[in-house]
Amino acid sequence: MNRELIVRSSSQSVDFALLKDGKLTELHKEENSNDFSVGDIFLAKIRKPVTGLNAAFVNVGYEKDAFLHYHDLGPQLSSMLKFIKQVSTGKLKDYSLGNFPFETDIDKNGVITDVIKANQSLLVQIVKEPISTKGPRISSELSIAGRYLVMVPFSDRVSVSQKIGSKEEKDRLKRLVRSIKPKGFGVIIRTVAEGQKVAELDKDLENLLNKWSAMCKKLQRAQTPAKVFVELNRASSILRDVFNDSFTGIHVDDATLFNEIKEYVAEIAPEKESIVKHYNTNVPIFEKFGIERQIKTSFGRTAAMSKGAYLIIEHTEALHVIDVNSGNRSNKAKNQEDTALEVNLLSASEIARQLRLRDMGGIIVVDFIDMVKPQHRKKLFEHLRDEMKDDRAKHKILPPSKFGLIQITRQRVRPEMNIKTTEEDPNNSGKQVEAPIVLIDKITADLEKLLKGPKKDSSITLNIHPFIAAYITKGFPSMRTKWFLEYKKWIKIQPRDAYTYLEYRFKNKDGKTIY
Repeated sequence: MNRELIVRSSSQSVDFALLKDGKLTELHKEENSNDFSVGDIFLAKIRKPVTGLNAAFVNVGYEKDAFLHYHDLGPQLSSMLKFIKQVSTGKLKDYSLGNFPFETDIDKNGVITDVIKANQSLLVQIVKEPISTKGPRISSELSIAGRYLVMVPFSDRVSVSQKIGSKEEKDRLKRLVRSIKPKGFGVIIRTVAEGQKVAELDKDLENLLNKWSAMCKKLQRAQTPAKVFVELNRASSILRDVFNDSFTGIHVDDATLFNEIKEYVAEIAPEKESIVKHYNTNVPIFEKFGIERQIKTSFGRTAAMSKGAYLIIEHTEALHVIDVNSGNRSNKAKNQEDTALEVNLLSASEIARQLRLRDMGGIIVVDFIDMVKPQHRKKLFEHLRDEMKDDRAKHKILPPSKFGLIQITRQRVRPEMNIKTTEEDPNNSGKQVEAPIVLIDKITADLEKLLKGPKKDSSITLNIHPFIAAYITKGFPSMRTKWFLEYKKWIKIQPRDAYTYLEYRFKNKDGKTIY
């Protein structure tokens, strides 16, 4: 399996496309104006505790106050408040926490007005970016993520990722981390730490401690609200979370960003430094790697799949609804049940991709094609779970209901990726139409139905606008030549001056329209 990260830079934003065997699986955008990214830490001020909500509204510098629930305070809140006060006043110069006297943990079922007051300064971390009309969601239980470890100040607990299956490996990692962990800091061992030696873990932990010290130094002169810790830029954070040995290429079209990413890869995986390449040609990077076309076909209300099957994706205020359709799918399945299973399995793979690609969160309800056999429903459920294993967002999948519905909950920490795929009609009708760039894909899909369907036509003529006809027939290999190599049938092309740009018809040898 080949994995590539394609990075496109502009003056307003940086776009990151993650490809798996050439297919777009994740798309991220980092805008220069985003001051409230997940992982950023602020020295904030309590605006007002609300007993009825058992929460407080906190000023972090956003136009709307952030929301902090009692359960997000963290058990070591009293110790943190004492630490902030001593560091801010200059009384405490040692940030290691080794000799810092800890306070008693707060009651996990307590009341917020008992532990914090209005106008009090507090360190908080962004756990959910501002979405729609809501301000950021925050937590005062801080964590600083590294390549292999996540460091949790004011704790002594060591835990291991549940995705590491071997008990022996979990015990080994816990033993190693306990031997190098400084007092006063908890550690969460990440999945990518599996198989790593103590030297690598120690280097990662040392880097996290340096970040903590740098953050604490800022507290002395910080005026609330102030950002005191910046999460890695999106390129580095993506690499930190998903980078592994299967990566075969990282292509960047900006020289400055290229150098930053190359330095980061050299730090976390020196043997892979050579795969970072500076893309510097006249063809835009997203077009070169076929990403623009995939964006046009993957976003929008309809998502097409192979052989005519497609998804309808609808969004409401409360949830997302996905409907699975077989379309005019032609296959060799013996009966309707086998057809339904085949389409459902294909759809499950595409749904797992769509959730990551659009970063859809909250409640997702999928209406699969009804299947009678319990073993088929079980197979679909297990297949969907396997397809979503690589999803970094926390999620839960419920088994199919009696109505063929599968419910999914998926963590949402930033606004959903939403890209407009319709364009103005080139025929000047004033309407919005499907992007013309996908016209050839639609023609190819319709052609496949005609040539592989149960009623195959011996002679097919494609009637189409002269501009599109020229595109299909010119060049080598032309699109028509590719069709011939794929379907072993030569398609006649008939330019029609009366047709609009996006209009086309398939006709048989008698001149009758067949599609």
